[in-house]
Amino acid sequence: MRERPFDPWAELAARTRAHRTDLGAAAVFVGTMRDRNEGETVESMFLEHYPGMTERELERAARAALERWGAAEALVLHRVGEVRPGETLVLVAVWAAHRAHAFAACRELMETVKHRVPLWKRERTASGERWVERNTPGEIAAREAPAEPPGEA
Repeated sequence: MRERPFDPWAELAARTRAHRTDLGAAAVFVGTMRDRNEGETVESMFLEHYPGMTERELERAARAALERWGAAEALVLHRVGEVRPGETLVLVAVWAAHRAHAFAACRELMETVKHRVPLWKRERTASGERWVERNTPGEIAAREAPAEPPGEA
């Protein structure tokens, strides 16, 4: 969990996998805060988490996605605290031998972060503050995911 803005590309560069010649693919998702939600301009957002529990859930989600899709390594960084439009909210990266496995594991991990990891969002708009009660549905991602994990086809 990160309380300050971070550069996702610098984070990735710091974690080069050049020593892992068995890994032929990396899939990366970078989520950025939008300035509009539910038809209103959002000035900022405050993200709260349950320290300890949130990190454990992120680790559990990463292990599950890696195991399910036969990927090797994952990185998840998520902002907490005050976030402004244009700032990075989340970085999910997965390294695997093949691109299909990297993409599928990255997608699954991001959807799990979005919908199951204990994070709470409160938006500030010109009309006041409001809690974000639901996240963007992941049905599109689920439809586009490979039908079978490696070795199950």
